[in-house]
Amino acid sequence: MLSRVADSIYWMTRYIERAENIARFINVNLNLSLDMAPNISSAWQPLVMTTGDYEIFKKRYGTDYSRENVIQFLALDREYGNSIISCVAAARENARSVREIISSTMWEQINRSYLLLKDATKSGAANKDPHRFFKDITALGHMFTGLLQTTISRGEAFHFALLGQFLERADKTSRILDVKYFMLLPTPENVNSPYDVIQWGAVLKSTSGLEIYRKQFHRIVPKQVCDFLIFDPNFPRSIHCCLTNAKWALNKITDTPRNAVHNPAEKSLGRLCADLYYSDIDDVISAGMHEYLDDLQTKINQVGIDISEAFFKMPDNRMEQTSVQVQ
Repeated sequence: MLSRVADSIYWMTRYIERAENIARFINVNLNLSLDMAPNISSAWQPLVMTTGDYEIFKKRYGTDYSRENVIQFLALDREYGNSIISCVAAARENARSVREIISSTMWEQINRSYLLLKDATKSGAANKDPHRFFKDITALGHMFTGLLQTTISRGEAFHFALLGQFLERADKTSRILDVKYFMLLPTPENVNSPYDVIQWGAVLKSTSGLEIYRKQFHRIVPKQVCDFLIFDPNFPRSIHCCLTNAKWALNKITDTPRNAVHNPAEKSLGRLCADLYYSDIDDVISAGMHEYLDDLQTKINQVGIDISEAFFKMPDNRMEQTSVQVQ
């Protein structure tokens, strides 16, 4: 496979996963704000913090973390490279360049998402009916994932798509857990209070994990939530599960024998998976939750750089993205 084609497929799924995650975060926060004072900055600021692009927000909107500003920034700001509309536009451009590789239904799904967002910038749908709008965006992402699984053969293209998807998903789970953990450190009187439970329930909803967690553990306990989102091997959005699947996809691409490595990407991803396999939540707490997750994000970024150098022959400059102008 040409490196250009692999690069486009890898980033196509990363952008779609990124857009879907942002839509889910916003919709969860809309529901959470019903249990809190409406439109207060403390309810919406964590979403900007999760992206890591709060400095960009500050330059464009100051310190006004109102619902309208945050939704505009994260969803429809064409000059912000990680907004939903910019991610979908970038995914569409990547998909356009590999239309002969992906299925026609995958292309149609991405194009449909793009047109929905383009219309939303004109109609104001994101503010008129935000719950429905972001639920629709999330559903479009889920449909794309389903089409990826059912309409493309299990060759290199499929595995590059999975590699991008799972790395992006692991990164987003680590970021939301890091920011939410920092923002939700409770005062002693709030520990195990209804407010505490609501907040940690929102963390689980942001990763679509509340129902699965409830069936397994019943009660929401912060330490257990962190353990679940980092180490659970069976939850599809846990960091451990995502990186294990990414490693499997990478091994399929390189056809590397068990316990062998062919390039720095396999080495860095294998080491990261081994660290997760042999660690537990007590190790994380001993090291410090924020410190552990910050280090984990750095390592995930390094895996992305190693993948780009190994397969795409270009520096990984898309982690800090430029905006995509939507016509």
